[in-house]
Amino acid sequence: MDKFDSVKILKNNYEQILKKVTETALKCNRNPDEIKILAVSKTHNYEIIMQAIQAEIPIFAESYAQEFRDKNKNLISYYQNKNLETPKFEWHFIGHLQANKVKYLVPFVKTIHTVDTVNLANEINKYAEKHSKTIDILIQINTSGETSKSGIEPEDCIQIAKNIEHLKNINLIGLMTIGTFSEDEKIIRKEFTLLRNCLAEINFQLGLSLKELSMGMSHDFEIAIEEQATMIRVGTAIFGKRILTK
Repeated sequence: MDKFDSVKILKNNYEQILKKVTETALKCNRNPDEIKILAVSKTHNYEIIMQAIQAEIPIFAESYAQEFRDKNKNLISYYQNKNLETPKFEWHFIGHLQANKVKYLVPFVKTIHTVDTVNLANEINKYAEKHSKTIDILIQINTSGETSKSGIEPEDCIQIAKNIEHLKNINLIGLMTIGTFSEDEKIIRKEFTLLRNCLAEINFQLGLSLKELSMGMSHDFEIAIEEQATMIRVGTAIFGKRILTK
């Protein structure tokens, strides 16, 4: 398959997701424009991301800090070597993040979705101040109760929000969760509803007006939209089966 065909396929895949997002939003009386589609590009190499940029996909999400660092470096080098202006697009980070990897992200990432400790928030704030920028963050909530998933317990959401919302170089904008991979809609919907209720409780208890709910992936984003998701994370439905990047 040549480069032109790949760009065309990626564009078509993205447009199909956009169409479903629009249809689902309108069915539940929501504005489709308030829902961001994050193209999850983890494990796909930087050449594929370049093709996705050419396909006019505006937001990409990565899950591994060092993989992101390397791919982003390759992208920047490519455009610089070609004397081309770097296209405008957003990077989001959606994977578990260790404090010692924050340095790889802060200069380039707009939003970090997976803050689950005050220590991590402080580290992001420190590096953001160093780079004279403000990073949008979301608190990750473990709504499924699965020990394999990161995130804080729902009952701890108010305390962590209270402890980090004052930090000057981070902007707390909402919450994120990874739902159970299940065919049972009731389980999925219960977890997304829980995240929405956590956001409402934080806003009520702390007098905030957080709006962002990052939830829903390729298999369940329509349910997430019905439960007020404002960011959905779609990988397979855009890029196809994941491959290892070496």
